[in-house]
Amino acid sequence: MPMIDAMLGEYDAEAANTRKMMERYPAEKATWKPHDKSFSMQGLAAHVATLPSFAKTIATTDALNMKAGDYVPFVPKTREELIARFEQETADTRAALAKLSDADMAKPWSFSWEGNKIFEMPRGAALRTMCFNHLIHHRGQLTVYYRENGVPLPGMYGPSADEKG
Repeated sequence: MPMIDAMLGEYDAEAANTRKMMERYPAEKATWKPHDKSFSMQGLAAHVATLPSFAKTIATTDALNMKAGDYVPFVPKTREELIARFEQETADTRAALAKLSDADMAKPWSFSWEGNKIFEMPRGAALRTMCFNHLIHHRGQLTVYYRENGVPLPGMYGPSADEKG
């Protein structure tokens, strides 16, 4: 089985779990943040919604060299806008991932900031660490934001405490 086939199954499962989080986004709490150094609710949810685009970049390029000002944050005004962006990013990225061969997965991929290389690793490892794990990490943070604001949590890998009753 090609390596990407296993990753696509995981990608689909995590995308479905992430969509459940997007469906509960409380737009009325957009500016809430647990600490001055933290993302706002809106900023964190937007980051989670757009993280698939980073996987698409890794899948379709050999490197990324970002500079200050390159990243323009997505600022969703509504839950519907957040979900629509997530769905588009997820679909576009899945299509790009599905084209990868085992040879593509083994090719080096690098990330640089202002010309300074931060890391280089095989594309498959970059997808796993910088995209899949990164998404799960920030989605976990979002569960804490939701909990602190009384938003019932959906189950991710089985029923949540809120779903058990």
